[in-house]
Amino acid sequence: MVELRQLRAAAATRPNDASAAAVLAKRFFELANAEGDPRYIGYGEAAIARWNGTDAPADIHYVRGLLIQYRHDFDPALVEFAAALDKDPEHFGARAWRAAIFMVRANYPAAEAECAALPADPDDLYVIGCRAYVEATTGRTRAAYTRLSDALRAQPDAEPQIRLWALTRLAEMAWRLEDAPAAERHFRQAFDLNIEDNFLLAAYSDFLLDQGRPKEVVNLLKQWERSDTLLLRLAQAEKRLGMREASAHIQALGDRFAAAALRGERLHMGEEARYLLDLKGEPKKALAVGLDNWKDQREPRDALVVLEAAKAAGNPQGAQPVLQWLQETGFESRRMREIASALK
Repeated sequence: MVELRQLRAAAATRPNDASAAAVLAKRFFELANAEGDPRYIGYGEAAIARWNGTDAPADIHYVRGLLIQYRHDFDPALVEFAAALDKDPEHFGARAWRAAIFMVRANYPAAEAECAALPADPDDLYVIGCRAYVEATTGRTRAAYTRLSDALRAQPDAEPQIRLWALTRLAEMAWRLEDAPAAERHFRQAFDLNIEDNFLLAAYSDFLLDQGRPKEVVNLLKQWERSDTLLLRLAQAEKRLGMREASAHIQALGDRFAAAALRGERLHMGEEARYLLDLKGEPKKALAVGLDNWKDQREPRDALVVLEAAKAAGNPQGAQPVLQWLQETGFESRRMREIASALK
């Protein structure tokens, strides 16, 4: 944490320097992503609190958008990113995060437009990855996988964070294409970068659970109980293995979700739906929470839990929003298609 201390010191010695404050707040955001600890978001918000008007610099708007979207408050985050772009039309981060939010919300034309507008060479790894991610979610997984694989090989000197993102997306695509060895290889390459990343840990844990390898999940996540998303995967693995630790972790998750509801937070509703379905055996409640989550967050894992909960609850009608999404996007997932067929 030497770097963090240095950034804090820089911001403290230059209290009127918006740039120093933005750099510190962005580092807090990165730590929240790496560790799954939302307390860092509060620290980041405090770092930029004095620049709360519309006259703030572009980077302040950008970082404020990052912090806001972490809590899944997507509309105000989009406003902040738009404000950053108004002041700096070449702001790469603001454009990239607008694309990411549109992907989460299943607004694929808008996401594709943001990818196309990224202020970078069209052959840049992130630009190619941005467009490939849209393609892979709209029925063109094989082409997207090939495009992104080629780009990654052609750019071995790309920034580690961008390589991490690309490798994680490639792993997900390979998994969806039912090429488990390729998915495993990409995940391992991502871990070899030695960058702590909550999303990577969650994605690989989901893959391991799907492959019937819960013991590896326990070994991977046993030091990550502070993260709600990772504690969920750990408890799933422990329950499958009949481990005594599962009970305490399931209780802890229930307490955390209840506390979040009291605070009015919607941060982990998809995980709560999975918790209710897999760990509590309450498919009707899982379906209700999953559908509520679907209003704002429409990623593949959000779709899957709704489909599985609807099937377990014997409520095909409850899955209609996701069934419509499957039909409209052409999303390629044998598992989802099989459940969808059973629900018709």
